Parts: sequence; structure tokens; C-alpha cells
Amino acid sequence: MFRSVSLTGLGLTVILMAVGAYFTFTAVQGNYGLFKRIQVEAEADRLSIQLAELRAETERMEILTRRLSDDYLDLDLLDERARNVLGYKRPDELVLP
Repeated sequence: MFRSVSLTGLGLTVILMAVGAYFTFTAVQGNYGLFKRIQVEAEADRLSIQLAELRAETERMEILTRRLSDDYLDLDLLDERARNVLGYKRPDELVLP
């Protein structure tokens, strides 16, 4: 009789330890575990930096667009862009490769 009770207690202990180990493993390496959270936070930081770079680029392009608009025309910028796009140069300019 004592043997039966101790095996049942031992079996229950083993089952509870296995369930505890499963939940511990899942909490660390599961889809919503600690490692996944660290990966998501690193990705969020990388994307935040990329967003800041894209916003700066957008702002720069908006300024260039405004400088070439009908309301405010920057002739120097227009000349620079036209020569760059068309490949022209003035006779007194020297082009270095």
C-alpha cells in the first residue's frame, strides 16, 4: 500500500515538474517569450532609425521641391539640376571624372 502511494506521489511530482519545465521553456523561447520580445524591440529600434532617416530625406526633398516651385524659384538650383540631368556644362567649366 505504501508503495502504491509513493509511486502516485512520485508520478504526480514528475508530471508537475514536466508541466513547469514546459511553461518555463515557453516563457523564455516561445512566440511571446523573452527572446522574441528582445527581437521585436531590436526591430522596433531599427525601424525607428529608418523612419527618422526617411523623414529627413522627405523634408530635404520638400525643401528642394519648394525651391523649384512657381511661388519661389531658385535659379541657381534650377541651373544645377538642369545641367546635372541633361549632362550640360558651360564652356568655362572643367569636368573631373
